[in-house]
Amino acid sequence: MTTSRYSRLGRGTGLGAALGLVRACHLGPTVAVTTLVTALAVASGRDAIGCVLVAAAVLTGQLSIGWCNDAVDAGRDVAAGRTGKPVVDGAVSVRTVWVAASAALALCVPLSLASGLAAGAVHLTGVAAAWAYDLRLKATVLSWLPYAVGFGSLPGFVTLGLPGHPWPAWWAVLAAALLGCGAHLANVLPDIPGDLATGVRGWPQRLGPARVRVLIPLPLLLATGLLAFGPPASPGAGSWAAFAAAGAFTAAGLLLGRRSPRVPFAVAIAVAAVAVILLLTQGTAITAR
Repeated sequence: MTTSRYSRLGRGTGLGAALGLVRACHLGPTVAVTTLVTALAVASGRDAIGCVLVAAAVLTGQLSIGWCNDAVDAGRDVAAGRTGKPVVDGAVSVRTVWVAASAALALCVPLSLASGLAAGAVHLTGVAAAWAYDLRLKATVLSWLPYAVGFGSLPGFVTLGLPGHPWPAWWAVLAAALLGCGAHLANVLPDIPGDLATGVRGWPQRLGPARVRVLIPLPLLLATGLLAFGPPASPGAGSWAAFAAAGAFTAAGLLLGRRSPRVPFAVAIAVAAVAVILLLTQGTAITAR
């Protein structure tokens, strides 16, 4: 990448820059995680104000993470030819993305602490882990760890904001962490060739595309099993059916994964959807007993 090429990045202004920021925030994952955690807050019994605070804290945290990621990766994205990235195609400048990331992080701190000191500290630990991934850990063998910590912190953020500040059940935390590991594998898979070409050697890149395709649904299946059978109450027919569906999706992915590069990602979405539905149906059971 030449200096002149980098200096031309992000000349967009006004509406174009605003749209570039929307694209740079990783809108799909940001909306998905915010919606999931807000729904979990509702299901767990947080009141209306508490649910709004959870939504605002998670949204600002996810925005800061997405913008930090695109700002840090701007140079590598140019080298890999990822012209769909808004910083690379000139829609928004690197400086603007950094300012947005910093502002979102600054808002995330008081919004997180508004749910209580313990809840806020847990959520901010997850956000800090995600920033550590963006800034350093994504190129190391520990690239999975921020995803596990970040997702694993979310049940605690919800439950510690409830009256009495109960801790989350161990199986809910572990299941959320496993969902994070599966999300990491699915998110990185399409970019592995470009990442390797630019020197990024995280956990999935070291495994290689073939192994990652096989591995993607496994942590998600384990998460489904924990959510189905981890609660102290005897699993009902719905739990058994959900686990059976997740197992069927996983088996289909292992059998068909080599026929199309889209199959592993589709299977990951299907198994994750089953796990998320189970997590939401647990409601108040996600608190430790």
